[in-house]
Amino acid sequence: MDIVIDGPTLVLHGAFDVRSTREVRAAIYERLDGLDRDVVLDMTDVTTIDLTALRLLAVATRHAWLTGHHLTVRNPGPAVRRMAHLARLAHALDVERAAASA
Repeated sequence: MDIVIDGPTLVLHGAFDVRSTREVRAAIYERLDGLDRDVVLDMTDVTTIDLTALRLLAVATRHAWLTGHHLTVRNPGPAVRRMAHLARLAHALDVERAAASA
């Protein structure tokens, strides 16, 4: 898992699983707790995700909400969306809505 930090946006690349949750968690909470802004997690290039990573996202989303911030997931691919639905955690994530085309 590679994480590219671009201000309040974290761009994830690769497999988001139990091996990478510690690193991703640290990056998310550093931004949520240290900056007075919202965090966007760009998951365009995430190839797979497991239950541990989804739980991390659900807990971090709740933490953000409780502290007056937002953690938004951007561009989750089909594998990520499918796993979130199967794990019944899709409702716990704030997924960015794509702009409607004219």
